[in-house]
Amino acid sequence: MTARITRIAAAILVLLIVVTGLAVTIVPRFLDRLYYEGPATDHYDGARFFNPDNDRDTQGLPGGGSRGGFLWRQLTGRDGRPVWPAGVPVAPSKPAARVDGERMVVTWIGHATVLIQTQGLNILTDPVYAERAGPLGFGPARVAAPGVRFGDLPKIDLVLLSHNHYDHLDKATLQRLWRRDTPAIITSLGNDSVVGQTGAKALGLDWGGSATLTAAGLKDTSRDIRCDPDSWCPGDRAQVFVTRNHHWGSRWFTDRNRALWSSFVVRLPSGGNLFFAGDTGFGDGLWPAEAAAYGPIRFAMIPIGAFRFQPGQMSSGSHVGPAEAALIHQRLGAARSLAIHWGTFRLSYEGYDTPPKMLAAAMRCTGGSGFTAERLGVPFEVAPYATPAAGKPMTPPEMMRCLDTPEMKALP
Repeated sequence: MTARITRIAAAILVLLIVVTGLAVTIVPRFLDRLYYEGPATDHYDGARFFNPDNDRDTQGLPGGGSRGGFLWRQLTGRDGRPVWPAGVPVAPSKPAARVDGERMVVTWIGHATVLIQTQGLNILTDPVYAERAGPLGFGPARVAAPGVRFGDLPKIDLVLLSHNHYDHLDKATLQRLWRRDTPAIITSLGNDSVVGQTGAKALGLDWGGSATLTAAGLKDTSRDIRCDPDSWCPGDRAQVFVTRNHHWGSRWFTDRNRALWSSFVVRLPSGGNLFFAGDTGFGDGLWPAEAAAYGPIRFAMIPIGAFRFQPGQMSSGSHVGPAEAALIHQRLGAARSLAIHWGTFRLSYEGYDTPPKMLAAAMRCTGGSGFTAERLGVPFEVAPYATPAAGKPMTPPEMMRCLDTPEMKALP
């Protein structure tokens, strides 16, 4: 009897191995998607997008190893990474319906989701209310509840959507927003196709493209003289410019780079511009200045987390850490910046509160000011643009030398 059970178990194991092997070989072909078709450019080869400032640092898996090993580490956290809290206390706030005039109120909702209220507009970045950041209910779990409950969100006028990774493009949240508010949604090429799967409509633009939000709605103004950096037309509520950053996109691995990734500049009638970095690595480090060319940046949202995929790592090709984030703030010339992309989903190796501690040290290195981490759900006001203190211009190697201290090395 025991021998028979052993044979059956062995047969089942062999069958599972065969099925798994076939799945790994065959299934990915069906998970590929064609989100965009268009002429080749300096960042699109006719089939897939790429970073023109060199794509090598985004092509491998962060921390190295096999795809299966990376997925296992992400699902289980079994790679010796520091323990995160199972949950973080959050007291959600209830924003005002509108904030008029130049006054600006910002609330960090979690990860890359930020509510900006100014000029009578409610702007939301990369809205994610999912409990897990991954497909089919799998992926890293949320450790911090949203800083604003979905039902307490004011009517959203404009959504900025940076790319199609699950921790930034949450189809369920977009569908709820669309059904409730029908906001204008602006994204980069190909992601409008993913958004369209929810029944919502998004405007997908290339780097350098622009759109204008007016009382009558959203208009693609990429080839319109009105979007000259020095122009502003009566009735314009906001101008949005899709700008370069350094990242990649995928929903199912095999659809890698079928859709573009981007940052955004939002020009408002007065007070200075907004900048949303999305999700990004440092790349050539020139793209922050490209964004700043659209005008003074009053408020920026810059990622500082998910940078460490092995002990001691300070950044990855796809994600800046606090050290490079401080340089981005400096190169933007931003008067005020908010640290995002940390403390909500455990995506990498660093400790829960390592990013904000390291950011404070990096800002001391530059001698600059205005770039801080804030508490989830706690609204804060951003003053109109005023020229920030210059600080000390630094290169990445100079920053790394400045942070080469026992205090920084002790951070998990």
